[in-house]
This record gives sequence, structure tokens and C-alpha cells, in this order.
Amino acid sequence: MNTKKAVLDLLKKLPDDCTLDDLQYHLYVLQAVERGRGEIATGKKISHEEVKRELRAKWQSGGAQ
Repeated sequence: MNTKKAVLDLLKKLPDDCTLDDLQYHLYVLQAVERGRGEIATGKKISHEEVKRELRAKWQSGGAQ
């Protein structure tokens, strides 16, 4: 889906009384989801287990500050 269509679809789904803050938030979420999909498509992803291992190692070494 192209960006313009995604934004138009988003605008159609938002209530008529939405604020600019609401719109900015929804655009941010849309952008984050699209970025994530792009990273998955290009193989730039790590598994849930790998994230848990990295966080556990960081916490055990006292690196979480």
C-alpha cells in the first residue's frame, strides 16, 4: 500500500472530532508498523528468544542503568 492511500484510509477511520495529537499518534503507529514490516521483509529481525537472552545477559551483568 502506498503512503498516500494508507493516510487516507487512516483519516477515514478516525472520528470527526479527532485532534491533531490523535492524528500524529496514529501516523506514528502506522509508520512504526510499516518500518517493522520492512525490516522483516529484508531479514532485519531477531527472535523473541534472542531478545530475552540479550536482556537477561544485560540485567545479570548490571548493564541495565
